[in-house]
Amino acid sequence: MTVKDAGRAARPVARAPGKRAPAAEPERQPQPEPQADSAELIQLLTPEGERVEHPDYPLEISAEELRSLYRDLVIVRRIDFEAIALQRQGELGIWASLLGQEAAQVGSGRALTARDMAFPTYREHGVAWCRGLDPAKLLELYRGVSHGGWDPKEHNFHLYTIVIGSQTLHATGYAMGIQRDGAVGEDGEAVIVYFGDGATSQGDVNEAFIWASVNNAPVVFFCQNNQWAISEPLERQSRVPLYQRALGFGFPGVRVDGNDVLACLAVTRKAMQSAREGQGPTMIEAFTYRMGAHTTTDDPTRYRLSAELEAWKLKDPIERVKQYLIRSEQAEMAFFDEIEAEAAQVGARVRAACLNMQDPTPLSMFDDVLTAETRQLAAERAGFAAYLESFEEEAVR
Repeated sequence: MTVKDAGRAARPVARAPGKRAPAAEPERQPQPEPQADSAELIQLLTPEGERVEHPDYPLEISAEELRSLYRDLVIVRRIDFEAIALQRQGELGIWASLLGQEAAQVGSGRALTARDMAFPTYREHGVAWCRGLDPAKLLELYRGVSHGGWDPKEHNFHLYTIVIGSQTLHATGYAMGIQRDGAVGEDGEAVIVYFGDGATSQGDVNEAFIWASVNNAPVVFFCQNNQWAISEPLERQSRVPLYQRALGFGFPGVRVDGNDVLACLAVTRKAMQSAREGQGPTMIEAFTYRMGAHTTTDDPTRYRLSAELEAWKLKDPIERVKQYLIRSEQAEMAFFDEIEAEAAQVGARVRAACLNMQDPTPLSMFDDVLTAETRQLAAERAGFAAYLESFEEEAVR
């Protein structure tokens, strides 16, 4: 800009008599850095693989249990990689990767009892694995051969929810049902519901907080704060750490290192037990990072710095468990080779299952709409059947 241009830009804008000058654009305030304060972050395993203790979340875990968690993490990541490859090869319509969030999902998933009910978004592949759901069932939804139709009661794992945040209301209602059925107590049931940082800006989520709080519902709100709601950074969602929002609704919140599978296990286990015993809801903010794209239709290089990603690679949830197992001499290299081989087998099985999926018949879309067929549904089925038959008649002509 020249001196003349600068002077012209500085002059007041001429306006017609009676017209008010346009309001000046408000100065943008500095945004808080999306970093986790170590004083408020629950951590039991450092990024370097060193075990630390926390007075409020003691965790006794055997070598076998620790190796089992490592196995979960590795296999879940392999399933994720396989699904991304399938989408790139045109075998899936889309895929929502969990890369970087394995510890948050496996840690919380393994904290649940068989009686607890989990309500996922569309990214909780690790929780699905922990609940015993066949990974191929997840791919059916993304391949478009089913409505994501598994039986929620079979594994106490609800259907994937695409609408952002709506599952928090479903989970709260389910938890209130548990409460009214008298299924609370030391050996009772509880609910966990998953959502992301961007969902905290949705009205449904805040309504769920209110209902859960005033009804003292046995539900744990598990927020995977991966810091990017598609292309919107965390600073666009909240001016304060997300877990602190819970206090405004009248229930406790806690922030956990979302890349620490041990911390996620201990914190979730305690929150779920509190809910079962009738102490009401808890919000857990798992502070993590979405290392991949939001979905396979997204390009994260357009809105975030590569240096940010590189910094988070040093906090990889799988590598820190591996380092701890090696440091503490609880696993030998042969164990890690075996897990890699098993993960490859699971990946191959998932790939084969995807490629062999049969397309559903067109009329099957009406099968599971309602528990019993109504007159209107029958008419819609008949109408669509007639429409399909019309193409056959055209072919005969």
